[in-house]
Amino acid sequence: MEIRETLVNRFYDYVAIPSQSCANGGTKVPSTEGQWDMARAVQKDLERLGLEDIHLSEYGVLTARLPAHLPAGFTKKVPAVGFCTHLDTVDVNLSPVVHPHMVKNYDGKDLVLNADQQIVMTTKDHPELLRYQGDDLIVTDGTSVLGSDNKAAVTNVVTALETLTSDPSLYHGDIYVAFVPDEEVGLFGSKHIDFSRFPVDFAYTIDCCELGEVVYETFNAGSGKVTIHGVSAHPMSAKGVLVNPTLLAVDFINLFDRKETPECTEGKEGYIWCQAVQSNQSTAVVTLNIRDHDKTRYEARKALIRENVERLKKMEPRARVELELVDIYGNIADAVTDENHKAIDYIYDAMKELGITPKTIAMRGGTDGSYISTQKIMTPNYFTGGMNFHSRFEFLPVSSFVKSYEMTMKLLELIVKNA
Repeated sequence: MEIRETLVNRFYDYVAIPSQSCANGGTKVPSTEGQWDMARAVQKDLERLGLEDIHLSEYGVLTARLPAHLPAGFTKKVPAVGFCTHLDTVDVNLSPVVHPHMVKNYDGKDLVLNADQQIVMTTKDHPELLRYQGDDLIVTDGTSVLGSDNKAAVTNVVTALETLTSDPSLYHGDIYVAFVPDEEVGLFGSKHIDFSRFPVDFAYTIDCCELGEVVYETFNAGSGKVTIHGVSAHPMSAKGVLVNPTLLAVDFINLFDRKETPECTEGKEGYIWCQAVQSNQSTAVVTLNIRDHDKTRYEARKALIRENVERLKKMEPRARVELELVDIYGNIADAVTDENHKAIDYIYDAMKELGITPKTIAMRGGTDGSYISTQKIMTPNYFTGGMNFHSRFEFLPVSSFVKSYEMTMKLLELIVKNA
């Protein structure tokens, strides 16, 4: 069976396992049972391939090791490399069940994903489709995301391991893998990696979009929760007594610049996103996302939130206002040093050898590598090939999918060659 067919078949097997994570899962990791199903399926594949030190933790983190296989008499030290991919798919209020199918030799026209429900992906709304005329595209029936974020990467890594274990002519150093849950809801899985089981010199995530994309710069990310305790009263006797927490939440939100929000920013422009308000007669809770590529500006945004909380307290001293700020992940670029930059260089070297044009982006988001890099393990990111993540119009060009796998294999080859 050729690699293309192997990749597609394995990808279909993985996306058939519903494994959405849940943003309201509380402190439980994984946040959903489906992620356990996905972890156990991958675990069985690793066991079949003969990997060592396979371990599925209480947090649904699956780790394993493929011991080095080097030529006889080879004495150079080959760095231990890791690959981290996430097991969950995003929940955007679409079906957790994925029905993928392939559009062969795409003709450049609008794609009818679901005739019964009249779900059509048009080239007007999605001009990126036109770049893939003549390619085979994996799409959904329009009722779900496809899940190439990140099951294309899981497929990539498992297939690379299968190739290495079946072909003794392919040499490599120690390879460690980590498959983690709950990336989509705050990188909670990578924060539960037991790094004694992932003792690598550097690592890679495979968790961004189109062919050629490279990411080693991400947001610094934090979350905020402002809880406003008002004073409830019956309207008949409310004058001078009632302190309305809902109106105070609105007043608090209006203290921020409306132009520094996700819908008004791009590139390396950061923001504070007042993401949700939950309120009743006595309490209101405002949840915030804080993002910026620049660490100083990120800290300044957190300081602004603190200042606005204090302003709110002065506006209505009878209310009790509480603030909770949490750092979620850091910018990978802040962890780059002269010593660990080689992990990034290998990506560009591999692309050059494979004839891929790099598209380096400062990601307006984060990867598991954003957290892992804070643990002194440089972890840049390269493409899966998927497009339109987190959408019913997600699609995966098969040629790009194959190139992502070839990147993984080329990286391992170059690491040995340059030892």
